[in-house]
Amino acid sequence: MSAVIFHLRDRARPMVEAWQRYFEGHPEVRPTVGDIFGEPVDTVVSPANCFGFMNGGIDRAYTQRFGQQLETRLRERIRSHWDGEMPVGVALAIGTGANDIPTLICAPTLRAPVSVAGTLNAYFAFRAVLRTIQRLNASQPGTVRAVACPGLGTGTGEMPEAICAKQMHAAYLEVMGGQPFEPSGVNDALVQHYRLLRTD
Repeated sequence: MSAVIFHLRDRARPMVEAWQRYFEGHPEVRPTVGDIFGEPVDTVVSPANCFGFMNGGIDRAYTQRFGQQLETRLRERIRSHWDGEMPVGVALAIGTGANDIPTLICAPTLRAPVSVAGTLNAYFAFRAVLRTIQRLNASQPGTVRAVACPGLGTGTGEMPEAICAKQMHAAYLEVMGGQPFEPSGVNDALVQHYRLLRTD
């Protein structure tokens, strides 16, 4: 059981209702409708683009809250670690400079403002977020106690809310639930791939 509280926050009620269906039975995961800053947390998640530009969507709210310095430092980190383009499926934590919410975890869901509806990008991004949280708390216990996360890829990326919720739940079971995906062959990966693109 995770000691971290996950506030899944979105202004879109269908997104929240999808989370509620998939995360039923996980009291530490709390889907609610509203602003990303509506719950007391120490960490927020940015479903950014691979280059770290933060001038659109929820990232604009982050730069308005924490200042333009956040994007500048994020892009510097991306240049340093990935030659300027951070791949989907990895995440990094960066200090915001704010005392109330000291940490932002950037986990890209798209490279450019195009549809990612037919991808596993929400799964990859949330899995990276969860692994980053585990690493932070392993190196310094209590670094992340409560995190706010929006829908991943559901805005510009046009991922259906139910698919996003299913993919996030799969990632959660793997990382926080101790149920890692261990395929015995490539066909198992293929089955999982298509299962995460369906809601049935």
